[in-house]
Amino acid sequence: MTEKEKCREGLLYNPNYDEELQKEMILAGDRCYEYNSLRPSQTEERDAFLRGFLGKVGKNCCIRSPFYCDYGYNIEVGDNFFANVNFTVLDGAKVTIGNNVFIAPNVGLYTAGHPLDAERRNEGLEYARPITIGDDVWIGAGVHVCPGVTIGRGAVIGAGAVVVRDVPPMTVVAGNPAREIKTLFPAER
Repeated sequence: MTEKEKCREGLLYNPNYDEELQKEMILAGDRCYEYNSLRPSQTEERDAFLRGFLGKVGKNCCIRSPFYCDYGYNIEVGDNFFANVNFTVLDGAKVTIGNNVFIAPNVGLYTAGHPLDAERRNEGLEYARPITIGDDVWIGAGVHVCPGVTIGRGAVIGAGAVVVRDVPPMTVVAGNPAREIKTLFPAER
């Protein structure tokens, strides 16, 4: 089994010495550099670039530079997607983002994690778990979303939150670790 296959199966894998994964990460780094070098006014070029780089892009997608990711092909975004500056996605596993999602500056989505024991971690082993973000989600500035998290439809993630577990639909969470603050009711929509 290749390191890439192990990654896709959610097993521990080592991307550090795997020629295929290293080439893909270097290519994605170059592609991010190219994207980040486009002028903000080059909206058509930026849109075309994202459509050729990411796994799936819906209508009305805007990712402000700088933007960083590991691979690009594991990222899928729906319609009316906006991500502000310094959006970072470690996409060893699939990152699926729904429609009408707004992401503030300095947000990181991290599918990658490492073993707790130093011996395996020092070998360069890691794992990747998918992240899913439902429709109509707002993620505040400086949020970090950890591996394997699902954020439900209509949720709001408060600035600075560290999201380590799933967020139910129509819920506001904040803090480190993120905790439920309130449930959103129809009148608040």
